[in-house]
Amino acid sequence: MREVAIIGVGMTRFGELWDQGIRDMFAEAALKAMADANVDKIDSLYVGCMSSGLYTYQEHIASVMTDYMGQRGIPAARVESACASGSVAIRSAFMEVASGMSDIVMAGGVEKMWDIEDGTFVLATASDQEYEAYTGVTFPGLYAMMARAYMHQYGLTREELAQVPIKNHKHSVHNPNAQYPFEMDMKTVLTSSMVADPLRLMDCSPITDGAAAVILCPMEMAKQFVKNPVKIKAIGAATGPIALHDHKDLTRLDAVRLAGERAYKMAGLKPSDISFAEVHDCFSIAEIIVAEELGFFDYGKGGKAIANGEATYGGKIVINSSGGLKAKGHPVGATGVAQVIEAVEQLRGTAGKRQVENAKYGMTQNMGGSGGSSVVHILEAQ
Repeated sequence: MREVAIIGVGMTRFGELWDQGIRDMFAEAALKAMADANVDKIDSLYVGCMSSGLYTYQEHIASVMTDYMGQRGIPAARVESACASGSVAIRSAFMEVASGMSDIVMAGGVEKMWDIEDGTFVLATASDQEYEAYTGVTFPGLYAMMARAYMHQYGLTREELAQVPIKNHKHSVHNPNAQYPFEMDMKTVLTSSMVADPLRLMDCSPITDGAAAVILCPMEMAKQFVKNPVKIKAIGAATGPIALHDHKDLTRLDAVRLAGERAYKMAGLKPSDISFAEVHDCFSIAEIIVAEELGFFDYGKGGKAIANGEATYGGKIVINSSGGLKAKGHPVGATGVAQVIEAVEQLRGTAGKRQVENAKYGMTQNMGGSGGSSVVHILEAQ
């Protein structure tokens, strides 16, 4: 199996992109990635997208994107794993390059979420339709149950939970592509509208339009194109129950733990080796549970550790230097790819005021639904 590098990255600004359609956004990100990689042709394409058919009524988007970005004729496919679709696209591209089937492969992600009047039902398709969506339970409700269980079991306070979005918004200020690049204080979080007790509006990631793309090639070829390739050292993936009631413990996400364990094993690394991590903070409680499942904090200690500054600059590990899903935005199909782009920028040393000092290994964790799937990447600076 060949070693694989990322040689190019590109993304749109995340937000309400009313002047761009789904193909415009993807073409922008794809062409930026190709320019960054110094290539004018790719061998293959994987597009991560959760639900273009429901959001924009456009299926068969692999054909649309290859045509619109000027790469007509190449093999391409859309891949889907709910909010983890972008990461699965990268995993698919990695396997194609590692196997020797192709040399220059693009993995992208895209979602156009603002063009539909009410997208709640679209996101709910990532939950259990018969036992959750049918009864009216939404993802804020599911994660609220997880938050209540965690608070009851471990004594996490509402104020400590609020420190997750406060931290991530502080990180987002220096991210030019973030949807909401502004700081917020405790009062703003605790007085925002109640969504599903105990989660308030400022605990929830937003609806977002956006696209992101990366270019992969064999490590042995990487420096023919760029001076600063980033190695994909490991990928771990796993699935879990789609329905929350089938989880053995509402404070745990087994798919995240399994994906993390597989990535650590493939990389030959441990949690203490990781300089920074981009994790799936779709809701405040998600970042806490994920940080524990990845081994950064002991079970039951993650919430208080984050509240005490252990997940920001100067702490044990920097989590969500980009601002995370909460502040950067969450165009679900593009989210996992954007996480990898943040990791690449950190490992290249080009993250500006977001730069993590002496970054050697970076991790990304992306998941679908309430832990129904999860993908973990470990990247290495060269």
